[in-house]
Amino acid sequence: MTATAAPSDRVLTIPNLLSALRLVGVPVFLWLALGPHADGAALGVLAFAGVSDYLDGKLARALGQTSRLGTLLDPLADRLYIFATIIALTLRDIVPWWFAALLVGRDVLIAVAIPPVLRRLGYGPALPVHYLGKAATFNLLYAFPLLLLSAGDGWLATASRPFGWAFAVWGVALYWWSGILYGVQLRRLVRAARGPRPPLRPRGDPGQPEEAGRLDAEVGR
Repeated sequence: MTATAAPSDRVLTIPNLLSALRLVGVPVFLWLALGPHADGAALGVLAFAGVSDYLDGKLARALGQTSRLGTLLDPLADRLYIFATIIALTLRDIVPWWFAALLVGRDVLIAVAIPPVLRRLGYGPALPVHYLGKAATFNLLYAFPLLLLSAGDGWLATASRPFGWAFAVWGVALYWWSGILYGVQLRRLVRAARGPRPPLRPRGDPGQPEEAGRLDAEVGR
């Protein structure tokens, strides 16, 4: 088994280019979805976001182009797409406000609670992306195009609605589950920063006064 290479300081890499293109697509998607309501083109942007989100990680590992910039751009692009899509779908009454509140509330809670503690401990601004977080993002990036498609008319919109909500429900559940795991990771870092606790003496250790006294009494008998 080969060891995973540490992230480099390279900027011009193929995965970083894909992440940058995904970031550029965020305002384009918002304009298409909220301006002319060009849902077909907006779906194309979301499809590119989902495919590129998968490819940039695969290419980074396959080409040995994992970089520190990429580890920041990738989750940033994911969050911005989630925010942008939630804004568009909520303003167009495709999803209810409570659904948007669940997604946005989780990210706000993590943004408020985790980075300050990490900085105080001397770590970076964010924890490594958990695989459950990636799974949640994949579910949501499948859900959003289907939900947008369900806003239309005809059999395709009708068929897309249950599948879109199925991916959405799983995505929200995994999104919050990954958030809980980030909290567990943070708790472990805080405990490690406090230093190891003194080891407990085993029962019957003569080094403990009460045990030593008990042994002396038994010997005296």
